[in-house]
Amino acid sequence: MKKLTIALALAAVLVAAGVAYAAVSAVTARPTAKALPEVTGIAREGDTMTAKEGEWLRAGPSAVSYAYQWQRCDVNGANCAGIPTGTGKTYTGQTADVGRKLRVFVAATDSDGTSQAVSTTTGTVVARGGEPDIHPAGATKLPDGKFSIPATSVALPERLIISQVQFSPTVVRSRTPFQGRFRVTDTRGYAVRDALVYVTGVPWSRILQPAEVKSGLDGWAQVQIQPTARLTLQNGYFIVLFVRARKDGDSVLAGVSTRRLVQLRTARPAS
Repeated sequence: MKKLTIALALAAVLVAAGVAYAAVSAVTARPTAKALPEVTGIAREGDTMTAKEGEWLRAGPSAVSYAYQWQRCDVNGANCAGIPTGTGKTYTGQTADVGRKLRVFVAATDSDGTSQAVSTTTGTVVARGGEPDIHPAGATKLPDGKFSIPATSVALPERLIISQVQFSPTVVRSRTPFQGRFRVTDTRGYAVRDALVYVTGVPWSRILQPAEVKSGLDGWAQVQIQPTARLTLQNGYFIVLFVRARKDGDSVLAGVSTRRLVQLRTARPAS
């Protein structure tokens, strides 16, 4: 018991410091985490959540006992601190948890020693009677009530979408630079930030090639487009642009990337 108490105290220091770890022990034959713990249940005030211990490998035949420490974290899942009453396999959401996230670490002990493993955080705890929002990692609520997620939280079978396009001016009458704005969302409707947006002319010679830009928090990417002398400025003509959005690190031809052709009307210069 003394050995387990010391191990839990050491683990609490590491968790409070924001250190993610799978095991802490000087005994090499101690249990080893094969699968990390999980929290099941609804993250809501008054509801009971349960710690699943995960899977543990052990060298010897002795039984494994488990101890638990629930942690209360900020809305980003950081700055976690132990909950004094949260030392059991189950935990009931409290008023102090509302607007925060929870996680649990599990200490596994056999005759050879003790190891610890920490779960991922729950979703944001909601008030009693409320319905929890379940969103991908990194979700941020926008002023319009919708959510923004990083491109890293988009994975197949979900895909990126170029859902909105804006130009300023709306009709090109000269070869001075103009602005194109492209909003990236995903197939679930989230605004996607940090997506790489690429724009080129069709044919390519109609504009100078701008660099890829990243979409912002609201999913919008702004690109300055410089027409060349090959762009026809006549009534009834259009400039056609190929637009692509992709996740950094993905193949430009695969992954969750998306493509779209858009057009903008041209006209004779104003007299």
